[in-house]
Formats: sequence, C-alpha cells, structure tokens
Amino acid sequence: MISKLVCVGLLTVALTACASTSVSADLSAATEESRTINWTVVKAAEVQSLNADLEVGKPTVDIGLYYPSNLHKDAVAILPLEGLLEEFANAKRVFAPTGVQLNLLWVKTGEVDPGFLAINSTSVRSQMPSGGYGNMYVQRGQSPSELSEGALAAFEGIIEPAENNNRTLYLVALQNVYMTYFENLDENGRNWEPKVVNTSGLSFPSYMYGGSIPDRVRGVITLTKHDAKNKLTIAHELGHKLMNVSHEYMAVSPQHEIRSEEGLMLYGAGTQIPAGLDGRWHQERLLLSPYIYRQDSSGEKTWNDDYRAGGFYYDPLYEDYAVEFE
Repeated sequence: MISKLVCVGLLTVALTACASTSVSADLSAATEESRTINWTVVKAAEVQSLNADLEVGKPTVDIGLYYPSNLHKDAVAILPLEGLLEEFANAKRVFAPTGVQLNLLWVKTGEVDPGFLAINSTSVRSQMPSGGYGNMYVQRGQSPSELSEGALAAFEGIIEPAENNNRTLYLVALQNVYMTYFENLDENGRNWEPKVVNTSGLSFPSYMYGGSIPDRVRGVITLTKHDAKNKLTIAHELGHKLMNVSHEYMAVSPQHEIRSEEGLMLYGAGTQIPAGLDGRWHQERLLLSPYIYRQDSSGEKTWNDDYRAGGFYYDPLYEDYAVEFE
C-alpha cells in the first residue's frame, strides 16, 4: 500500500509539473505573439506605376518587398525605401531585353523582432573550404550550404505564408547579413583562413543551398545597402536567383568577387545578360527559372517546371545549358 505521504508527494510533483508546463506554454505563446509582424501595405501608387508596362503572356516574375519599420536610422540612410524602388525600376530595364518582366506585388512595412535585423547567412556546420576536386558548382552540389538558425527564424517570421510562396521572390531589407567564406593561404590547399563579409545583397541561390532551404522561404533575397551609383544591387541579386549562376561572365568562370564593367553577374556597372555557350547560357537558364510564369487573359498562371534535383547548377532542369569547367 502506498502511504499517504508518498501520495501527497506524487500529487505535489504532478501539480508542479502541470504548472511548469502551463507556464512554459504561456511563455512560448507570449514569445510567438511578440514575434508576430503586422504588415501594412505602403507605396501602392508607386507599385501600380512600376507595373503599368506589364503585358499578358510574357514571362513574368512575382516579387514582394518587405521593409521593416524599425530599421536603425543609420540603416535607413544607406538603404532608403525610395532607393530600393529606383533599383527595382532599373532591374525591370535590365531584364527587359530578355523578354522577362518583373511584377512588384506590394511593398509592406511593419515592426519586426529586432533579432531578425542582423543575421549570419549560413550555419557553421555547412561552411568549409573548397575541396579542390571539381569546380565550385560541383563542390556545392556535394556539400550544400545551410541556413543558420537565426536566418531561418528571421525568414520564416518575416515571409507570410501564401499561395505560391515557393514560386515568389521576396526582397527583405535588413541591417546586417554576414557571410563567411574561406581564403586559401598557400598553393597546396593546406591552410585556409575564414573571412566574414557584411553583404550588400545576398540571394541565397540554389546553386549553393540546393533544397536545404524550406520551400516557403526559398525565394528570399536580403538587402542591406542601396547601390546609389549604379542602382544594380537588386538586378544583380535577381540574376543569381533567376539564372542560378555565381559571379561569372563570358570567359570568366565563377569567383568570389570579380569587378568589371561588363556583365550583370560581375561587380560593376555591367548589365549584359548574354546567351549561348559563349555567354554561359545566362539567358537560356533565366528563361527556364522555376520562378517564371506566363499568365493568360483570364488570369490563369502557367509556371515553368520546378527543379528536379534540388536546384544546383547542374540540375537536370537545365539540360545542356550548363558549362563544364575546371
């Protein structure tokens, strides 16, 4: 027989456990509520003006723009909303010669969790130097990057669940987005040094991340600085996402950072999106992007095929439109 004292003890433990569970649930709910973002649509007239040239039946990309209302004033100074709208207008001009049109769905603002405003892009466990076997795209296919926990929480908190989340691109203004890469210190690849870059824009492209990013937020592109001179940051980052290529152009194979006045995918004033093998199939890859659809007069959207193997550079989706190089 269990003594009364033991029974009382068990009851006390049970009640304490229930109370603890209740408190934890309340705290969790309160935390979740504090992270809920009340987005407000702004700049509706400007958005309508930007979309005035859209044509039925042409290849189209849907893009939303999130601009937190609680960005630090110094961040606002280097990433003004008006500047981003100027960059979007320029991006439309850059992509127009390819036949692809950009549709700005909306601009939304709201107060976000301050912890979302500065993130590391990639988890530590998925960061490693080049192995030296195969080109950069081959290596990324073997060892894909993964979002850091902070980046994943920010994107899932900011990007609202919606139909076609996985087919929509999202420009997200933040204060700091850090990316780590490794620099080779000798010729034999024995010694490497990690470098951290505070990015101006980051596209989280499939050629690096593959299918490791959840579908709902795979269209994210972060922005932290406005390109006041060339107004090309948005166009360049859209290029990464839509063409699924790194910093490369014509005879220039991918490198971490290449400056040139030619080619959208290099750093500089270039806007060219070349075609054919000599152009590294940029236009052809662009037109196959899963983020592109064509809309008929009834409003029905027909989307391109999705990635077949995670979306790496050599995904079967691109068939022969991929360059073999060392």
